[in-house]
Amino acid sequence: MVHENEIIMIVLGLATLTFLLFNYNTLKSIPYFKLLFISYSLSTAGWLLTVLEGFFWEDYLNALEHVCYALSMIFLALWCWLIPDKKKEKT
Repeated sequence: MVHENEIIMIVLGLATLTFLLFNYNTLKSIPYFKLLFISYSLSTAGWLLTVLEGFFWEDYLNALEHVCYALSMIFLALWCWLIPDKKKEKT
């Protein structure tokens, strides 16, 4: 069963991902932006899998959803860890 909050989350997530794709050239000036972009893309994939598991392959898609969330947080943590080093280089 699909809940309303899951539909809203995927709509907002895909809209934001579309914005990021259209502004990719501008945003890539952010240090290590690729890591941040991968992290957000994995989160969006997790939200999409949440909706899809309501229709078919519930157990498989649920596991894959949580793998996406875990990888997303690993990439985000890596980005957060690398940012202070990049700022030190600029000073």
